[in-house]
Amino acid sequence: MTAKTSQVDSTHGVDRSELTQRLQMLLQPALFKDYGPNGLQVEGKSRVRRLVTGVTASLALIDAAIDAQADAILVHHGLFWRGQDGRVVGWMRQRLARLLAHDVNLYAYHLPLDAHAELGNNAQLAARLGVKRWQGEAGSFGDQQLGWIGDAAFESAAALASHVKERLDRTPLLVEGDGRQIKTVALCTGGAQGYFESAIAAGADVFITGEISEPQAHYARECGVAFIACGHHASERYGVQAVGQRLADELGVQHQFVDIPNPA
Repeated sequence: MTAKTSQVDSTHGVDRSELTQRLQMLLQPALFKDYGPNGLQVEGKSRVRRLVTGVTASLALIDAAIDAQADAILVHHGLFWRGQDGRVVGWMRQRLARLLAHDVNLYAYHLPLDAHAELGNNAQLAARLGVKRWQGEAGSFGDQQLGWIGDAAFESAAALASHVKERLDRTPLLVEGDGRQIKTVALCTGGAQGYFESAIAAGADVFITGEISEPQAHYARECGVAFIACGHHASERYGVQAVGQRLADELGVQHQFVDIPNPA
């Protein structure tokens, strides 16, 4: 487990209501049809001085936030999803019990955190890999226009995969396609393997996402467009950090990112 802390020394913090309003204004969840509730999922202390960010509201992250004396946690993957079992038992009971016992707020933003034009997962991954997004509508594709597409020059998909490994500190899975030079890169973080056909139609030479399923390997070989799966967790570590730092800069809260390793 690794952590990164901002240099802000906060003593006063911010009211929970102000933090909630700022997040809603920043990420605009009403613009998206999502798989679960975005925003404040578990209510805790009314004053927030320390904010911990992480990818998923796992028990390990919650415990790390409690150890860090956090008043609030901000994640990409929250506790509640459409269609899940609504009973508070097992892992759900454990996570909720910790949050409620320590009066910790839990915020979660899913698609809004993927999509933000500057701070989102796609934007942060593109910046990290050096992909320059096309301007306007041409720079988006897929359901709800969540996918990003733009320019980046690599001799081959293998060269790009090596670059991904260096930048994300994780060896990606590569299906090479037809071996063409890479000029146009499409990407969408997380479990966006279903966007591959849309990326092909948009003119990509390669598609980068977190996960791969069985059909995508065949599409890559048959269509010639390379596919790089760099890990769901690995591709989505950067947006929540960027949002946490923005809140620290604007609201004076103390921010710490905690990375809970995940092989998926």
